[in-house]
Amino acid sequence: MTITRRYRFSASHRLHNPALSEEVNRAVYGKCNNRLGHGHDYVLEVSVCGPVDEETGRVLDPACLDALVRERVLAAFDHRNLNAETPEFANFPPTSENLLRLIWQRLRKDWEQNFPPGRRLVRVRLRETRRNSFEMMEEE
Repeated sequence: MTITRRYRFSASHRLHNPALSEEVNRAVYGKCNNRLGHGHDYVLEVSVCGPVDEETGRVLDPACLDALVRERVLAAFDHRNLNAETPEFANFPPTSENLLRLIWQRLRKDWEQNFPPGRRLVRVRLRETRRNSFEMMEEE
């Protein structure tokens, strides 16, 4: 059984790689390389798979997942400038692919201590715009 919870957060960023020249950054990232940055209203979906608990009839307590997402993701990224306020992006471009990878890592950290045995993080999906979304899935 899989449960999916949806969250929203807003953040700004500038797609820029300091290892590349200004000219290359403009060519690679286009308008997203604007020195003033731009923002997105992200939609994050987190999916957890596991057995239904006989006693509660649920895969997990959604409040536990909400607390983890609030602590590890929303507190770090909501209403933040990702370039300036996220140490991992100080020298690395905060593309949605890189943001999603960081979210996955933050959620996976100490996962087993936060949830009953057998509950696995199986998918994280990040929607950046109506046309762009990104997914990471558990590797089998």
